[in-house]
Amino acid sequence: MIPQFAQFLSQTEVLRIHEASLEILEEAGLLVRNSRARERMAKRGCLVDEDTGIVRLPSALVEELCRQFPPTFTFRGRDPAFDKTLPDDAPVISTGSSAPNIIDPVTGELRRARSDDIARIAHLVNELDGYDVFSISTLADDAPEGQFSLSRFYPALKNCLKPVRTAVLNPEEALQVLELGELIAGSKGAYWERQFITFGACNIVSALTMDYDSTEMWMFFNDRDVPVYGGIAPISGLNYPFTLPGTLALANAEWLAQACFAQINREHTPLIYIHQPVVADMRTGAYASGGIELGMQSAALAQMARFYNVPAGAYVGHTNAKTCDAQAGFEKGMGPLTAMLGGISYLKTGGLLDALMDFDFGLAVIDAEIAQMMKRIMRGTEFSEEALSLEAIKSLGPAGMYIEHPQTLALMKETGFFPDVANRETRDEWTEKGGQDAHHTALVRAREILTRENHAVLAPEVDARIRARFAGLVAGDAMAPDGWSPPVAPRTRQHASRRRRTARSVAL
Repeated sequence: MIPQFAQFLSQTEVLRIHEASLEILEEAGLLVRNSRARERMAKRGCLVDEDTGIVRLPSALVEELCRQFPPTFTFRGRDPAFDKTLPDDAPVISTGSSAPNIIDPVTGELRRARSDDIARIAHLVNELDGYDVFSISTLADDAPEGQFSLSRFYPALKNCLKPVRTAVLNPEEALQVLELGELIAGSKGAYWERQFITFGACNIVSALTMDYDSTEMWMFFNDRDVPVYGGIAPISGLNYPFTLPGTLALANAEWLAQACFAQINREHTPLIYIHQPVVADMRTGAYASGGIELGMQSAALAQMARFYNVPAGAYVGHTNAKTCDAQAGFEKGMGPLTAMLGGISYLKTGGLLDALMDFDFGLAVIDAEIAQMMKRIMRGTEFSEEALSLEAIKSLGPAGMYIEHPQTLALMKETGFFPDVANRETRDEWTEKGGQDAHHTALVRAREILTRENHAVLAPEVDARIRARFAGLVAGDAMAPDGWSPPVAPRTRQHASRRRRTARSVAL
């Protein structure tokens, strides 16, 4: 583990942001649209104006509720071997979630995402070591009426042993998903003893507004002690001040409001301090999900999370690129690395293009490899007297060759990270094999995974119980798409030149 995190704020600045946030909540307050929420907040000591819906949180109350925040948050999977606790197991890395579209792996064309896509992505995530959590990556355009949330959670849980999370539309659909969990666990008691579904509910609509429906969901989940977290999504220059300190103060205030509301509902509710702090591109107002400021502000907000002793998360590692190109690479590499080195322990990062609108299978594989690189960084140098290797250095001496040394043989699979997608062959070797780019290689890797046996799939008798309970449910099977084959290799300049020379020789 690296010994210390990068710091974008001094301790004096951290304290000042905290004080500014308290001032915002006490003097500006929040617009709380849900009357049941206002009633609960009033009973706990908040100042409520029923005419305007504005709720003000006294600083003393916020400070008191902050002392109830638990220091950890646990994601649980169908298989306990995949459980992850923040911040102890950092970095915990998940896919991005809820894209409406997908780049079809057969045609390469953009289309609406379906439930069978979710099933395939779940199988893929289950097999890729870089991912720890499957935050359901897309919507399901084929969902039957009244089963929108079920049509996402069912194919995800059917094909993935790792923790699964996303949001639901309303309490009725939440009850369906919880019953799905009970059926998978084998009984109601077994599920509630070890809940392996985590929900999302972003009840803060910036700036300083608590949405009606998502706030209702927070109360629903908190009252039942169901794992849930919600993110804050600032856009500096649009719904937030166009300064980084102003953004940090308001983002922190909004998270505190959400976190305090959770404690009002149920004391010691586990939380994740999670944001997606974007700076708008003021040339057009574009949502700059790949902007480097997102990584910077996430790192600064991680310092605030440490101030409150809660796990830090970030929606980071996204891109405005429309294809898996160089822009996607540098935006998806820079943001999460900056955030992680600043102390973010949970990163929602994988598989999405075009400002979180489109999922791409090849990109998901590449992002999993980036995730593994980040985990290698977090292991650090693993310093020890033995690792200093003084005996080996002295015994081999000048012009020594370490390739056959016992230490090298013992550690050859541990010290370095060996990628599946990144190519380290010589140019001649790479060209001879067709000169494939990284996206092609990643798609081939995805195809290899999705055309082999799925060991995560639910047992037939469990699946039969589920389908008997929910009539008309989507199939949820992680079948490789018909006609899926590796994409045509891009012809490199050298490869094309060689073909021209060969053709000329034949002509002569």
